[in-house]
Amino acid sequence: MRIPCPYCGVRGLDEFAYLGDATLIRPDPAAPGAEAAFHDYVYLRDNPAGLHRELWQHASGCQSWLVVTRDTRTHAIGRVEVARDVAAARGSGAE
Repeated sequence: MRIPCPYCGVRGLDEFAYLGDATLIRPDPAAPGAEAAFHDYVYLRDNPAGLHRELWQHASGCQSWLVVTRDTRTHAIGRVEVARDVAAARGSGAE
């Protein structure tokens, strides 16, 4: 698999480190039911077949954190975004 880094260009998978699901949102620890919400956040994960957004770091390159949209059936990369931009859009409600 080859991942197109927005800063370095297309690179091999061996340059990247996988963190996990990029769609998860950390629960509010002050919210009612926070303990159960954190249990689900930490332990319960989907195993999707198809397009999935994942968090990767270009560990052996520019060190950027990226949100990669990948088809889990074929490993085809559909989109790569800088994680900072995704987080900013999420904070502004644009996503």
